[in-house]
Amino acid sequence: MFKALALRGFVVVALGAVLSLLGACATSGKYPQAPAKVGEGNYSYIIGAGDNLNIIVWRNPELSMTVPVRPDGKIATPLIDELVAQGKNPVEVARDIEKQLSKYVRDPVVTVIVTSFVGPYSEQIRVVGEAAKPQFLPYKQQMTLLDVMIAVGGLTDFAAGNEATILRSSEGNKQYSVRLKDLIKRGDVSANVEMRPGDILIIPQSFF
Repeated sequence: MFKALALRGFVVVALGAVLSLLGACATSGKYPQAPAKVGEGNYSYIIGAGDNLNIIVWRNPELSMTVPVRPDGKIATPLIDELVAQGKNPVEVARDIEKQLSKYVRDPVVTVIVTSFVGPYSEQIRVVGEAAKPQFLPYKQQMTLLDVMIAVGGLTDFAAGNEATILRSSEGNKQYSVRLKDLIKRGDVSANVEMRPGDILIIPQSFF
């Protein structure tokens, strides 16, 4: 009886050690942990197809309007047949419009405000795999991993959250490990990291 109890205790301890080792492997992963901060800097929003632009021409209300950015990345306004907007920030588009309008209006002053955001594909955050609602999201300055997970509705029941990775196109497709399970299920804010434009969050399925 004593030997049986001792053997059972040894099995429990050994099993616990194995599970601990597996847990460590799952959280450490083969990729480095994503940095909590990605550095300071002024972010300028880049316009993409699907955005809506509010164009305000000072002292010319008849030329002021809200226009969509077409799938080809161009906009059209009165007196301007086509103008490329995609890939530029709002200030650059405003200067381009001023240049075009100067043929017809004396010293035009233009302001461009983005009223709905999609952004170019290169700037979007993509979430694939075992998210409740996999989708793409427009990047916002100081956007975090937690912001992304709230937007996609969290993890599915089959997600291996601590084996998720971020593929960072801004760093030559370098891959980082992130701890989604710790962040969402355990409330570990140390697992929250900043996102970068063009990041792809990959959430694999658990095999257990």
